Amino acid sequence: MEFKDYYQILGVEKNATSKQIKKAYRRLARQHHPDVNPGDDAAEDKFKEINEAHQVLSDPESRRKYDTQGVNWQENESWHQAGGQGQPFDAGSFGFEPRDDGRVRYEYRSVNEEELGDLLGNASPFSDIFAGFMGGNSNGARNQAPRPRRGRDFEYPVEVSLKEAFQGTTRLLQMADNFGAIRQVEVKIPSGVSNGSRVRLAGQGEPGNEEGTPGDLYLVVRVLPSPHFQRKGINLRTRVKVPFLTAVLGGEVEIAALDGNKVALTIPPETQNRQVFRLHGKGMPKIRKTKEWGDLFAEIQVVLPQNLSERERELFQELDRAREAVPAATV
Repeated sequence: MEFKDYYQILGVEKNATSKQIKKAYRRLARQHHPDVNPGDDAAEDKFKEINEAHQVLSDPESRRKYDTQGVNWQENESWHQAGGQGQPFDAGSFGFEPRDDGRVRYEYRSVNEEELGDLLGNASPFSDIFAGFMGGNSNGARNQAPRPRRGRDFEYPVEVSLKEAFQGTTRLLQMADNFGAIRQVEVKIPSGVSNGSRVRLAGQGEPGNEEGTPGDLYLVVRVLPSPHFQRKGINLRTRVKVPFLTAVLGGEVEIAALDGNKVALTIPPETQNRQVFRLHGKGMPKIRKTKEWGDLFAEIQVVLPQNLSERERELFQELDRAREAVPAATV
């Protein structure tokens, strides 16, 4: 007689608890049940095998005999005769029939709703399907009003520019209902959103059944990169071109902020290339916190003069001679 490793069939360890065995059985039964896989002989065979394993391991006495007697346990015991004791399901109702040689012959038929509820639990995802076949509701009671069911949540990807993420924006979405009808939903995306932000719109998901509450709509935000600003959290970084003489002598330059306004930046004398200045409160807003803002970091890029006139060249040569007495900087 071929020995079947029931623990391996259910995907559990030999020391698994009854709760773990039941959980594994229910998961596999949902996956391989013939009503869910119509016409799939492999799924039906797998379902029978799963049931056989569960029948043995769910009963403490039969599990003890299986563990201690190994391959000969079926030949030495009469557990398979008359259905056994302490089984969670009546063997005959599921098509288990003892044979003269002590083994079990399996015959498949569709389970009723009460059996399915025990098999898959009260939250069975198939309960509505079987209710339609059997004329009852998902609790197994026939000819009663169906229970309200909440609609599913939806996710909808949305792309926004960095400026839109800074200011907040709106989108007009087109959503299809259960009957294929198109409805338009105007949604507001708050300022401060970042990559991966999920904006919840309560009640804008799938409509519920039988007066059940509708699901929610979640906007999954992707913020497009900006050619002028880099973002890190609520802080921004930008590069500012500064004329050579302004960097040497000092002065003031204007920065185009993300909101479109101009911000004056004071350049101290002898400002070095790639030096960074911090502008407080000029970064991104914190989402849903209108009075909290990040900072803007401005990195200086010194621009050298080009197309020098003869007089400009003479002045630079004069400057070079004036600085000949200054020792060169050592690295």
